[in-house]
Amino acid sequence: MMEITTELVRQLINSQFPEWKDLEIVPVEKSGHDNRTYRLGHNMTVRLPSHESYASAVMKERTWLPVFQPLLSLPIPAPVAQGEPTNEYPLPWSVNRWIEGDTVTHANVPDLNGFAEDLAGFLNELEAIDASQGIPSGVQNFHRGGNLAVYDSDTRSTIDKLSDSHDQKLLTEIWELALATRYQSAPLWLHGDVAVGNLLVQNGRLCGVIDFGTMGVGDPSSDLVMAWNFFDDISRGIFLSRMNFDQVTVNRGRGWALWKALITYAWNEPGSEASNWGKYVIDVIIRDYKSLYA
Repeated sequence: MMEITTELVRQLINSQFPEWKDLEIVPVEKSGHDNRTYRLGHNMTVRLPSHESYASAVMKERTWLPVFQPLLSLPIPAPVAQGEPTNEYPLPWSVNRWIEGDTVTHANVPDLNGFAEDLAGFLNELEAIDASQGIPSGVQNFHRGGNLAVYDSDTRSTIDKLSDSHDQKLLTEIWELALATRYQSAPLWLHGDVAVGNLLVQNGRLCGVIDFGTMGVGDPSSDLVMAWNFFDDISRGIFLSRMNFDQVTVNRGRGWALWKALITYAWNEPGSEASNWGKYVIDVIIRDYKSLYA
C-alpha cells in the first residue's frame, strides 16, 4: 500500500489546483481500504487510490457518475476535478463534492426495516440505468458482477482450515448452492461494494451512497451482501423482497457474503474486530440458510 499523508495531499493540491491552496485539508476518519479520503474545505473531498490496482476507478467514476447522478434520487459523489500522477504520487486521483452524512451503523439506524427499503430503492434505481455501454465485470472491479467461481479455491481452502467451531460440510453446501447457477439475463449496473462504509445516513435514513470504484455491469447478486452482514431477519426479508430477484440470485448473493465473511474471519488476527465480524456474518448466513432449507 502507498503511504499517503496530509502533507502529500497538500503538495498535490498546491501544485495542481492552486486556487484551493488556502482550503483546509483534513483526513476523513473512516477513509476506507482501497482509497484514502481527505476533506478539502467544507464542500469537497480528495480521493487517492492506495494501490495501483485501484487506480482505474478514478477515470471510471469520472466518466459514469455524472451519467448516474440525474437518474438517482440520492446523492452520489460528483467529480469536480482529476489530479495527475507525480513523482511523489504516481497515480491519478480525484476531487469530488462532499456529501453530508455519517457512515451507517446499527446505532444510527433505529429503523432497520425502513433502511432496508431505502437501500433496495436506491439499488433498483441503479439497476434501471441503461447498462448496454457499461464496463463489464472482471479484474477491473475484482469480479463483482461476474462469476463467483473465480473465488472457489479461496473459499474452499478457507473452509477446510476452519476449526471445529463451524460445520464445514454445511458451509460447503451453502457455497456449492451459490455456484450452482450462473446469471443469464441482461447485464445490470451494480455498485460492487454495498457495505456500511459506503452508505451515509442522516436522521436514521439513507442519505447518500459513495465509493463506486468497483462498479460494473453484470450479475447484480454481489450487491445483496448487506442482507446478511447488516440486516436482521425481518429487515433482510424486506430488503430481498424489494430487490425482487429469484431465489437463485439470492443464493449467489449469499455466496458473495459467505466468501467475504470467510476470508475476513480467517485472514485477520483471531479476536480482532475484523475477524469477529467475519465470524458473526458466517453465523448469520448459517442460521438464514437453515431457516430456508433445514
